[in-house]
Amino acid sequence: MNWILKLLPEDKRALLELAIRITASLDTPEERKDVAEYGLEMLKDGKVTVGEWAKFGSRLGILRGPH
Repeated sequence: MNWILKLLPEDKRALLELAIRITASLDTPEERKDVAEYGLEMLKDGKVTVGEWAKFGSRLGILRGPH
């Protein structure tokens, strides 16, 4: 995969690396597909509400409440 990343322009490579890190906590192809589909739907109108962003982060397992 690293050789593929090296073929991409630097800005696209950075975005793909970010996406990979964000989704690293997802265990199954189904989870990754679910998050990707939700994210694409969420961004469809070009705007994201706080609730949508929170739901997206929750699906990714990256949001935590106060400790």
